[in-house]
Amino acid sequence: MKLSPNTTPVGPDNLLIRFHNQVGAAVDVKGTVNRARWSCHGCGETHVDYHLTITRDDANGHATTCRASYHRLR
Repeated sequence: MKLSPNTTPVGPDNLLIRFHNQVGAAVDVKGTVNRARWSCHGCGETHVDYHLTITRDDANGHATTCRASYHRLR
C-alpha cells in the first residue's frame, strides 16, 4: 500500500511512537514518558494520558479498530 502525505505526516519533534490504523492513517504518540498524548490523523480523535505505557496501549487499541482515512489535525 502506498501511503499518501496525509497518512504519513511529517513527525513532530516530540514524536515518541507512530502506529498506523487499518487504512494506513498515522496515529501519533507525542510528549514525554510522564505526560504523553495520542492523536489519529484518520478520524481526528485525540486523548491525553499521564504515562507513556497507558498512552501507548490506548493508541495501539485505537489504531487496531479505526478505519478512517483522513482528518486534518490542527
